[in-house]
Amino acid sequence: MNNPEAPGNETIRNRRRFLQATALASTAGLLPAALLPSGARAAMGRGGPLEMPNDGTYKVVPLRKSAIRLGVVQSRVRSVRYDQRKKDLAANLAHMIEMIDNAFHFSAGADILFFHEFPLTGFNTWTRAELLDLSIEIPGAETQAIGRKAKEYGCYIVFGSYVRDRDWPNHVLSITTIIGPDGNIVDKHWKARNIKGVFPGVELFTTTIYDAMDEYVEMYGADALLPVTRTPYGNIATSSVQREPELFRAFAMKGAEIILRTATGGFPPWDIQATAGYNQVYVAVCNNAVSPDNPGFYEDAGSGGSAIYDPRGEILAEANTKFETLVSAQIPIEQFRARHRQPIVHMELYRDVFNTYQNAYGPNLFSAYQPTDLQDAKRYLNDKSRWK
Repeated sequence: MNNPEAPGNETIRNRRRFLQATALASTAGLLPAALLPSGARAAMGRGGPLEMPNDGTYKVVPLRKSAIRLGVVQSRVRSVRYDQRKKDLAANLAHMIEMIDNAFHFSAGADILFFHEFPLTGFNTWTRAELLDLSIEIPGAETQAIGRKAKEYGCYIVFGSYVRDRDWPNHVLSITTIIGPDGNIVDKHWKARNIKGVFPGVELFTTTIYDAMDEYVEMYGADALLPVTRTPYGNIATSSVQREPELFRAFAMKGAEIILRTATGGFPPWDIQATAGYNQVYVAVCNNAVSPDNPGFYEDAGSGGSAIYDPRGEILAEANTKFETLVSAQIPIEQFRARHRQPIVHMELYRDVFNTYQNAYGPNLFSAYQPTDLQDAKRYLNDKSRWK
């Protein structure tokens, strides 16, 4: 088992101190931002304490358009075969590029084009070592190729993937990336948490914000715990979390206007609808299509249902097929923003209950040890529950 006090972990801590120091140096004008390591640039972007007004308003940047078109690409998922990982990853990237081109070939296109959780890698029962080998890097060849398409069509492209990051050695991350119309990476959102204690015989071993929360805040600042990306097309939050309404309430409190929820392998539609209606924001869900030749899975496993909901919880657009398709809708973002405020919550009634509550599994469990595979994650977490 990894020891958090081992020399290797001290090296990691020293690297994070360096990243924070270099970010501060750039903020002070002593070092150009372009010369910073990726972690230091991220620390600059959304570092520091929580930024959240408490007067019903929320932080924004000026809008570029009065209305935007959101496109949801319900595409296949095809898991990379480890022994052919380079070939399969290249094929999945090529297919994703084809789906982007299709969205603009004979349709209205989109200002924001949104893909599901794993269009590049798929998901399967890999070990940590295998998943680290086949995960993408951000930035990397894949984001550069997708960025070129974003620039060609002048749109935002949002997609999920397994990611390896040199600032987080041995950790496998699940990240949703936002690429802007200039082809550059605008933001990358870690998955907030994984559910624990529900899968028979296995546990997920990807590192989420919750699984390394103290280190994450040390690296990126408290405001990045619940990231909301402010763009000229609206404030965007992303997540692949299901059935945790508190998370999406918090996003809405921080000013999320459009919540993009990735799925792969199914989701409960009522959860997406409730997120929109309860928080009075636009919510889209992107799930995989029917997926032939996906190793280990039936073709139609958990496929279809991608949709866009309006702030009343009504369906704006929905996939009428389980096959690959584009779901799109117009969002009158300027009109919406003019009247929209933070959700109304009588927090004084509930605050003591929330402050007293203790989750079954505490945070930071993957800071001390990163399980080698799904079964090892089950063994490691087996005695970590704080509930009776």
